[in-house]
Amino acid sequence: MASWSAVEARDAVLACFDGSEGGRRAVWWAAGEAAARERPLLIAWSLEWEPPRSQEELAQANVGAHEIVKETRRELDEVAADCRALYPGLTVLTTLPDGAPEVTVARLADEIGPALVVAGASGRGALSRMLLGSTVAYFARALRQPLVVVRGEPAPPEAPVVVGVDGSGTSNRAVDFALSFADRHGVPLRAVHSWTDWPLDVYATAPPAQVGLYHMDDAVQEAAREQFEEVARRYPRVSVRWDGVADRPTHALLERAEGARLLVVGSHGRGPVTRALLGSVSHAVLYHAPCPVAVLRSRPEDEENG
Repeated sequence: MASWSAVEARDAVLACFDGSEGGRRAVWWAAGEAAARERPLLIAWSLEWEPPRSQEELAQANVGAHEIVKETRRELDEVAADCRALYPGLTVLTTLPDGAPEVTVARLADEIGPALVVAGASGRGALSRMLLGSTVAYFARALRQPLVVVRGEPAPPEAPVVVGVDGSGTSNRAVDFALSFADRHGVPLRAVHSWTDWPLDVYATAPPAQVGLYHMDDAVQEAAREQFEEVARRYPRVSVRWDGVADRPTHALLERAEGARLLVVGSHGRGPVTRALLGSVSHAVLYHAPCPVAVLRSRPEDEENG
């Protein structure tokens, strides 16, 4: 049983841990963000047993589960202690639920309403699923909260935040998240708009094709830039660079993410066909980005207003 209440963990940063080195780096990253936000850190290690059983049932069956749970708890307490040492004053909570992370993390997210969920880009097998693979893809599709997948080596403190911009409602959420992060950490932001990454509703408002392709490119880019600047005005302390490029969005973002502190994208997921492209982009950067990636899932109002 957890020694904390849902009220204590409300709006925490929820970090998924599996005992791997990648999972440990993800927890440290989450701790830094929790400290910057002045919110608690909740570290969750999901124990997935085959067949699905509880820790109590396994202990009664005398199959060595007690020692497994004891060692897992020791590792979990150790990483929690590391976080407290790194960030004195940070409230660190832990939990060791039974079940697949797709189930346990989603349940925790519903219970505590975390500010964001953080997972590692690699894991180890045995009792816990590797977090790079179907689990992360599921989190990106299913969680309402922003998801950060920690990849690559730590960037210099002054490294910029990179955000993909397409002028949609979901993109605006990603922009706001990226600007807020940059403001909180005192780093610059680079906004990347690819000319081939057009929401069809923005495309439809561009001038007729006969005025010329470059004119249309300019009009679509200007519409996206105006929406971006409307959000950016709320963060006057952030140094912003606009980068409009004629390139495939995945390539444009991955190239500019080299040496970045964070890459932020919106995911339109399973929405209308007008949203399919950025869904594929968010999936690609989750697996190939050289830096941590934040994915913000679309909401019904984004599809209506985007």
